[in-house]
Amino acid sequence: MAKNDIESGEMVNDTEHAETRVYELAFHIDPELPQEEAKKTYQALREGIAGVGSVVAEGEIQKIPLAYTISRKEHAGRRDFDSAFFGWVAYEADGAAHQKVLEMVQAETRVFRFLDLRTTVDGAKHAAEMHEFYAKLPEKSHEEEEEVSDAQLDAALKEAGV
Repeated sequence: MAKNDIESGEMVNDTEHAETRVYELAFHIDPELPQEEAKKTYQALREGIAGVGSVVAEGEIQKIPLAYTISRKEHAGRRDFDSAFFGWVAYEADGAAHQKVLEMVQAETRVFRFLDLRTTVDGAKHAAEMHEFYAKLPEKSHEEEEEVSDAQLDAALKEAGV
């Protein structure tokens, strides 16, 4: 696989290689679970990955709103998700271990969407640094957000010379 394929985030079948490669598994866990159950699901996935490979970096779960609704067909019918517990684990593994990780996450019914991509150690560590940076930023509440009128926007654009 060429370096460009790694950078583009293209998914590939890597089950046949013997050398270790770095992957990042990102996943959405059912938002209706209690936080402790979601954490247990995350820990089980992390431990499963650590059992077949080595963890390079990780981002513990946090509840997030989704940019769009994700639907999943279940036994009782269709289920829509507008939020999720999001987590990720970057890991190093050979082809057989990578396949085991994919089978493990596919079997976890509390995960309703996941993405597994090849990455680099540096890329994974940078993602962990950015995760920590954003986690430390204070969240703005709706009351703190400043309302700006159309007149104020027009004046600011005129001042900027646009």
